[in-house]
Amino acid sequence: MRVIAGTAKGRRLDSAPGERTRPITDRAKEALFNILGASVVGSRMLDLFGGTGAVGIEALSRGAAEVVFVERSGVVLKVLGRNLKQTGLVSRAHVVRGDAFKYLARQDVDPFDYIFVAPPQYRRLWRKALEMIDAHPELLTPSGEVIVQIHPKEFEEVELARLKRYDSRRYGSVQLDFYQRTSD
Repeated sequence: MRVIAGTAKGRRLDSAPGERTRPITDRAKEALFNILGASVVGSRMLDLFGGTGAVGIEALSRGAAEVVFVERSGVVLKVLGRNLKQTGLVSRAHVVRGDAFKYLARQDVDPFDYIFVAPPQYRRLWRKALEMIDAHPELLTPSGEVIVQIHPKEFEEVELARLKRYDSRRYGSVQLDFYQRTSD
């Protein structure tokens, strides 16, 4: 894993031991940021199941103003911390140790331009997170988006009141689904 573009371009990222994280492939990450384009610059992102930080670090490297990483595993948090230090992006990162769902339920969270959801596979946690975000639209800015990374076999339609899926892309074993707010 490496940072693809921006101020930390080419820096290698450490991986977490075992199967605690769902790493994104460089191909899928590059495609994601090609889709998001310049809108990442100055944005605020939530990397909900932060893992090693590959997506949030890429956003920071490309000019995001702030990324909040939420991760509960102490082992993985150490890797995330090393990756932030190795890339020199600590100053615009905020790392929260804790449960992603408790974080989504907090009342003191400023809205995000992007929420990236990539939980451990095959546990339907992506669906639970998406439903919680749908129930709390104040988590997103008016033009905010949710990006869900899953294995294509995990996908299922989710009935949502305030979010709609507007795009879906597959890159091998990685599927990226894009959701935006419906008009309130």
